[in-house]
Formats: sequence, structure tokens, C-alpha cells
Amino acid sequence: MVLENEHNMSARIASMIDTDKVHKALYSDPDIFEEELDKIFNNNWIWVAHESEIADAGSYRTAMIGRQPVIVCRDMEGQIHVLQNRCRHRGATVCESQAGKVRAFTCPYHGWSYGLNGALRALPRPEEYESILDKKDFGLIEIRHETYQGMIFATFKKDQESLDSFLGGAKKWIDLFMKQGGGYPVKTLGRQQFRFRGNWKIQLENTTDAYHFPVVHRSFISSLDDQTATVFDFLDDEGFVEDLGNGHSVMVMIPDLVDLEANLEAPIPERFAPLAAELAKQGLDDLQVRKLVRAAGGTGFNLNLFPNIACSMAFFRMLAPISVNETEIHHIAIGGTGAPDAYNQQRLRLHEHFQGPMGFGTPDDGEAWERVQRGSMAGKDGWIMVNRGMSRLRPSPDGNVMGAVCSETGMRAAYQQYKKQMIV
Repeated sequence: MVLENEHNMSARIASMIDTDKVHKALYSDPDIFEEELDKIFNNNWIWVAHESEIADAGSYRTAMIGRQPVIVCRDMEGQIHVLQNRCRHRGATVCESQAGKVRAFTCPYHGWSYGLNGALRALPRPEEYESILDKKDFGLIEIRHETYQGMIFATFKKDQESLDSFLGGAKKWIDLFMKQGGGYPVKTLGRQQFRFRGNWKIQLENTTDAYHFPVVHRSFISSLDDQTATVFDFLDDEGFVEDLGNGHSVMVMIPDLVDLEANLEAPIPERFAPLAAELAKQGLDDLQVRKLVRAAGGTGFNLNLFPNIACSMAFFRMLAPISVNETEIHHIAIGGTGAPDAYNQQRLRLHEHFQGPMGFGTPDDGEAWERVQRGSMAGKDGWIMVNRGMSRLRPSPDGNVMGAVCSETGMRAAYQQYKKQMIV
């Protein structure tokens, strides 16, 4: 019966995903959501943190893989661990704070204490466990993890392909994204989180959707000076969306800003003139100033890494599914480790302008996402169209499928990977 139900679910989901459309029930069916938690989030490389968030020995950050709580930490020898956030005694979480620095994780229920490598170090009244419990067998369960360019991914799947293989064609774009440290290693500058009343796939679609930008983000564009507003008028320019394989995709909106270490001789934009003057005043040479100024506004592309992390122009955006109609979003500002304070402050101000809770971008996006969720409840039948640009596809220089910047190539890439995993 279980196998029959699994077969029926797989067949049902397969019927809901075509090459040019997906059924709206994918946003609202709770049974499909439960299946996603298992087949997508428990069987993939899931982004959990950036190395700079646990830079020091003893530092940690908690995260979620689907519904499963984990701890990402660095032990006293500097090694990174991803641990199930669950005491091996009665199952309570051993860490509830989002981030911090500790020497051990101690369960608040019965006091079992674990080292930063997960090993069980001590427990109250150990004589009661004499001859019936070996501490070395009851450490926090460690989860397989791998890193790329400081990004930490974890998976519960023991035979999961290597992270290097999974990222594939996306690695080239991650490398480019990390140049926005302005000649310094990228580090996180802080994060904010919020929830919206909508399905996680609605946000996944948004990262490579340029079509909405001039409509949803009119208030943001109106807040810019004329020179900057022109930069964001990109729908008729030479940008593109490319399918990178494994559900990943990139949307290039501003081709001139793809490689932040190129074109350094270009005139400094007026909005960054005060930053350039401040950096020069601090004694940086002209090349250093130009590197930092060019990187200050972020890259010219959004990179979607299936299923839960985006490298979006100038920040990380991580999604966590809460329920079929609720999703948590983390917006993570980034700057440079050791970069001048003026640079990192500039990055924070730009982040606040668009992504921040009082910014021009995030509130408008959130409203649009929630409207999609509400609209998905209208009627008993209905399809979500993802066919824009299908008649104008072409091969990319790397041999992938690509379309115009306002095409829905990235959405189709994500849904085909989704379908592949959901109907197994």
C-alpha cells in the first residue's frame, strides 16, 4: 500500500509539471509539501551557513534543513562540523540561540554536555550508566558537509554526489560573485529574517524573474539618481538567463558588472564618488580604490542554487520552508574581511536601501509573493505559466540553454530538477 501511494503521488506530481507550465496545486497541497521535505530538502546539498559566520573557534550558527534543526560550528582546532541539534538522551535541542560562541553544548533538560565536535563529554550521575552506556557512541550525530568558496552545504544523503559535482556550471558564477569583497575575502555583515505567507517555490522563482522588476520595484527605481536608474533599466539590453544544470540558473541583468575585477579604468559612478574620496583619504592607492568602488554596488547577476540559496547581486538570500503556505527568508549582507570600514558601511547602506525591512525592495517582493499564494486558491484548476522566451532560446558559450533576461529559463530549470527528484 505504501509503495502504491508513493507511485500515485509521483504520477500526480509528474502530471503537474510540463515544460511550459506547472500546476498551482504545487503551491498549496500539504501532501506535496510533505513529500518535498523528504525528496528535496532531505536528499540534496542544502546551504546552511557561510564560513565567516563561524570564523572563530567556539563560534556556531543554528540552521534548518527542511524541518530538521542543525548546528554549524567550529571546534577548538578550527574544524567545521554540522551536527544534528538533538540530545542523544531524550531528544531535546541542545542549542536554541541563532548564533554565538561557546565551549560546549549542554542539554537544558538533563545536563548532557557535548563538545564542539559533537562528542559526549559529560553527563550527570554517570555511575547510573556504568556498563550500559559508552560515551563515545552517544555524541551528537554529525552530518556530511562540504564547502565551496566559503559557502557551507550539508546533506543527510550518504551517497549524495560531491558538492563540486552538484554545483557544476554554477561554480564559475560563484567565483565571480565572491569578487565583491573588493580584493578582500568575502564575509557576512549580518542578516535579517522574516516570513511570508506563501510557498517556498514562489520565492525560488523570483530570483531569476527580471520581468517583474520594473513593475514591482517602481518605488525602488524612483528612489535612485538618474545615472543609477539607467543601470537598472535592463529588460531591453544584452542580459540573459542561463540554465546551469541541476536546477541552478543565473540571470545576468547588467553584463558590464559580471566581472568586478574587469574594466577598472571606467569612470567612477557619481553615487560612489564620496566613497572613492574617503578611501583615497585613508591612503589606498588608485587601483585599490577602484577595486573597492567597482565592487561596492554588487554584481550584475542573480545566481540561483537549487533548492535554497541565492547569490543575489549583493547579498545571500536563503529560504527555509515552514509549511505549505509559509516560508522563512534570511537576507544576509556581505562585505570584505579586513576591508576599510567605509567600504563595509557602504555595503550595509545599500543592503538596507533594497533588502532591509524598511527598504524599497523586500516589502514589495513579499506583497507580490503573498498575492501569488492567495491567487493559487482561486478555482479548482489552474496553471502557472513559465513559458516566456521559449521560442528564442539559444546555446550559451558553455553549451547550456539560455534565453533573454526577461525569459523564464531559470524557473523551467528549477522545476525540471524538482520533477526529476520528486517522481523517483
